[in-house]
Amino acid sequence: MDSAWLVLLSLTLGLAIGAGFVLLFIVAARRGASAVSVAHPTVPDGVAQIIEAMESPGIVLDPSNNVMTASTRAIELGMVASGVLVHPELVDLADRVRRSGEPTTKELVLSRGRFGSARSYVSARVAPLGARYLLVLAEDRTQSHRLEQVRQDFVANISHELKTPIGAIGLLAEAIDSAAHDPEQVRHFAAQLVQESARLTRITRDVIDLSRLQATDALAHPVVLFVDQIIAQAVDQNRVIARAQAVTLVVGGERKVTLHGDERLLVTAVHNLIFNAIQHSPEHSRVGIGVRTVGDAVEIAVTDQGEGIPEADQPRVFERFFRVDQARSRQDGGSGLGLSIVKHAVQNHGGDVRLWSEPGHGSTFTIRLPLGEEHEGEHRKAEPRKAEQRKAEPRKAQPHGKKLRNGKKAAQK
Repeated sequence: MDSAWLVLLSLTLGLAIGAGFVLLFIVAARRGASAVSVAHPTVPDGVAQIIEAMESPGIVLDPSNNVMTASTRAIELGMVASGVLVHPELVDLADRVRRSGEPTTKELVLSRGRFGSARSYVSARVAPLGARYLLVLAEDRTQSHRLEQVRQDFVANISHELKTPIGAIGLLAEAIDSAAHDPEQVRHFAAQLVQESARLTRITRDVIDLSRLQATDALAHPVVLFVDQIIAQAVDQNRVIARAQAVTLVVGGERKVTLHGDERLLVTAVHNLIFNAIQHSPEHSRVGIGVRTVGDAVEIAVTDQGEGIPEADQPRVFERFFRVDQARSRQDGGSGLGLSIVKHAVQNHGGDVRLWSEPGHGSTFTIRLPLGEEHEGEHRKAEPRKAEQRKAEPRKAQPHGKKLRNGKKAAQK
């Protein structure tokens, strides 16, 4: 009888202990699930959809300032890259709000790209979103700043440059009238009148183009472009004048390089560089147009064999209406705005343009632009493969006349 009670007591104690372990396991599992949900937070419901639908820049940050979601406009303005905020000014503002817990609004001037000096003027507001996140909203005010600058520049451009050909046209018209009895003089003055009229047309066109570049956001809808096609169009536009001045255009470098941008603006920029190179090249010389990728950028270089630019004048060549040789520029009919248009077109793409020149040895203008995301990914993946191939492949004799870029050998045809 005593043994039966002992067995029953042992069984009861065992069941009680087992139930306790099960209860502890359930509690631990629930706490673990809660810990997982905290360690892997998600954006509150509906916020991602609202941010994506916004036309203005909108960003949600986690406690480490990683970007949880961002609107398309925020990406287009270059505020976000590789899942983080690009501009230190925005990071500082986010840290300040995180410390104070109070929403803050601040006017900021942000760089538009990795290379150029173009700027965006934004009114940024950062506010807490729940207990863990921050919401960053920005109002792009670049347009209003540009319009004011364009208004001032347009008046300056008109008063500075257009008065000269307009005055010349008036004087030539009077000269033709007074020489009506002399056909030879009439033809002479008429030819000058046509020349001044063409010059007036070029200046007006360039002033309008420059004003448009300064006044509008040229990259509201960038598309994927092939650099080869941009250069081909720019070269075709200059073939006639190159042939007339006995200058050979030579295109080389990497192929199938892509970028994001506005095709018309980039063609205009490259065209202006080629046109300038032809104008400053002696007869029977060459103008080279080359392409190469350096890191995450593509470089388009235009090189001439002309007289070069004095070092003292090089910092000013991109200024409006600046001419190294005033007499020659007026004789060629240049407006003095070509390089300013190049600078603004490139800056609107987040790039920059550089100059190397030495008197007597020609000049090289180099446009640097960010690579397209597709090409940038392929370029980075290809670098390790190229290095491995160079180590693994035995060296072969290179056929004469078959030299290719990157040290690779050409295949025999």
